[in-house]
Amino acid sequence: MEIDTIFKIAGIGILVAVIGQVLTKSGREEMAMVTTLAGLVIVLMMVVDMIAEFFQNVRSVFQLF
Repeated sequence: MEIDTIFKIAGIGILVAVIGQVLTKSGREEMAMVTTLAGLVIVLMMVVDMIAEFFQNVRSVFQLF
């Protein structure tokens, strides 16, 4: 796993946290929740892509396909 991916995930987390706090303080709790869910979906898509790449590497190492 590359360190760049970890920094991307951390950056998305920090950005979502800041935006969520700003929206909560301004009285828009619903938008803060939507922002948090959108950030979660983005990170989960990145992680699923990494897991798919991992399984592809395992298949090629053990010559399963």
